[in-house]
Amino acid sequence: MRSSRREHRRSCARPLKVALLGCGVVGTQVARRLLEHAEELAPRVGTSLELVGIAVRDAAAPREGVTGTPLADLLTDDAESLVDGADVVVEVMGGIEPARSLILRAIEHGASVVTANKALLAQDGPTLYKAADAAGVDLYFEAAVAGAIPIVRPVRESLAGDQVQRVLGIVNGTTNYVLDRMATEGLELEQAVKEAQALGYAEADPTADVEGFDAAAKAAILASLAFHTRVSIDDVAREGITSVTAADVAWAKRTGHTIKLLAIAERNTSDDVAGIQVRVHPALVPDEHPLAGVRGAFNAVFVEAEAAGELMFYGRGAGGAPTASAVLGDLVSVARHRVLGGRGPVESSYAALPVLPADAARTRFQVRLDVDDRPGVLAQVAAALAEHDVSIEAVRQSADGRADGSGDGTDLARLLITTHAAPERALAATVAALTDLDVVRDVVSVLRVEGA
Repeated sequence: MRSSRREHRRSCARPLKVALLGCGVVGTQVARRLLEHAEELAPRVGTSLELVGIAVRDAAAPREGVTGTPLADLLTDDAESLVDGADVVVEVMGGIEPARSLILRAIEHGASVVTANKALLAQDGPTLYKAADAAGVDLYFEAAVAGAIPIVRPVRESLAGDQVQRVLGIVNGTTNYVLDRMATEGLELEQAVKEAQALGYAEADPTADVEGFDAAAKAAILASLAFHTRVSIDDVAREGITSVTAADVAWAKRTGHTIKLLAIAERNTSDDVAGIQVRVHPALVPDEHPLAGVRGAFNAVFVEAEAAGELMFYGRGAGGAPTASAVLGDLVSVARHRVLGGRGPVESSYAALPVLPADAARTRFQVRLDVDDRPGVLAQVAAALAEHDVSIEAVRQSADGRADGSGDGTDLARLLITTHAAPERALAATVAALTDLDVVRDVVSVLRVEGA
């Protein structure tokens, strides 16, 4: 009897009105798939989903893949009226405003929200969470981190009974493609970026990717979920890949490493200070680590939890269709809640752990130096490291600074020093001391080693 009543309630549920904000690459894919797969989605939700409109800045402007299709009839530049009449609002327009105001307006009118807006969540997520909680509606955002890869839901729900220790991820496909091409083809950074732009992986202005802003926003979201603590993008120490050279990549290969731009969030209990550290920077990943094998524009997130151990999530991190998959997955979930009752998880920030300064992080380093090729130099360099409590794990040397050791090497040598784990602040002081040594001609590069 209960089962038949439930089925009757599903069959009698009215269609849910869905408003879409944004009709770019992702928005177009979401709209198209929502229409094309309507019959398949309805039984998963418990009622049909009706796309009632797509808000854009200029409804009359021609749009590739939209003009001349049924989607064109749904375009409107009256986003506020569209939001006011919706049961579920899907926001894929990006940016802070008007996305923020429209999402808050939707929540105020009782609509559940699905968003892919990583920048907004990283900057002002708590405001959105608070509004959704007060209104008793869902706020889902799987597509905001790593495209099609299901990582938000596993961290927020599947690992809710565990204690996450560390999240280590490649969360920007553009930079991963660039670094991969530098490694496989020996390209310099600028060449690889131009290639990525030609293929549509990078924007005309690649700053958000190559300077690490995109990855930092995603790191803030993942850290907030993993550690039940509010983390904003301003809490993330950020360093992009613009200083990485073809020589860095060649030396990495020689030492059994691959350079990746990593988003890292981890617990830190050293020095009796409980807290978390969140940072984005290029790092040397040992070739045997799973993240080292992530190629092209793919993303991967490596999670270390107390009970679950090591978990890795891998897949396409960007693109219209992959991101639309994550958006539609969220849409089905929040729509089902509206039909059957209940809500998804709300913000969990009970832990309120302090976000520790970046210079407190303990990391292994590789330091590459050009030095005078004469006796006693290594002793002076080792003394400078010891003075700042930085312990040497290994030293490599080659003549004239070439990765293959070729050249006459008559008066110049390159030292590659790998350290044991040391605080960032100690390494910074050590680099300053090395720069002041007469025997050191140049501190060529300093790269962190992660995943060892």
